[in-house]
Amino acid sequence: MANGSSRLEGRIALITGASRGIGAAVARRFAREGAQVILAARTTGGLEEVDDLIRKDAAADGRTAPPATLVPMDLANGDEIDGLAVAIAERFGRLDVLVGNAALLGPQTPTPQIEPPDWDRMLAVNVTANWRLIRGAEPLLRASDAGRAMFVTSGAARSARAYRACYAVTKAALEVLVRVWAAETEKTPIRVNIVDPGGVRTEMHAEAFPGLDPMQFPPPEAVTETFVELAETACRRHGEIVRAQKRA
Repeated sequence: MANGSSRLEGRIALITGASRGIGAAVARRFAREGAQVILAARTTGGLEEVDDLIRKDAAADGRTAPPATLVPMDLANGDEIDGLAVAIAERFGRLDVLVGNAALLGPQTPTPQIEPPDWDRMLAVNVTANWRLIRGAEPLLRASDAGRAMFVTSGAARSARAYRACYAVTKAALEVLVRVWAAETEKTPIRVNIVDPGGVRTEMHAEAFPGLDPMQFPPPEAVTETFVELAETACRRHGEIVRAQKRA
């Protein structure tokens, strides 16, 4: 990637789970490609750190980044998600790119031992929040000349690893939800896809696989090219599970 390139110049992009890991890496990459980013996550401090890095990236490239919009929010709170869509509509009038990245790993316990509050919160954050994002974002994406949406999944959605019921069930449900929405938007300018990043050096991956050396996996920055490709106006892929290509 050339410094200061502009493949997403002027595009308005919402990224959830943007305070760390893949979300933070995608936010920085989108900003370097010229997008005006809206960053949502639970922690204000994490979002401010990403915003600082975006500004430093811009300064290193000899340019000024459009100011990021920081939205601290609990994705288990449906009213906050609905309010975000209203705020984006009032401020920007459209949304060009939606990246549904936020997710919880949840308890890694035998299925009968999962506590109901944990199960309910996993469904709320990993599935229901994305449905609410879709519900609020579709009119905004339709207002774009080329609305693009992508949601981060996991191989867990298609496996039966012990002690992963919460995570696997919610990721499988997310994939079905997104594929159905893709079928509904097939004849519109909106393109909708699912991204499977594979093994990436994130806190969540380290928590899920405590016995593995995190350094054997690439950093989140290595998968951002796939997100850029799916966000571009030239993207024609739709309704696919896209395995992220890892690049240095």
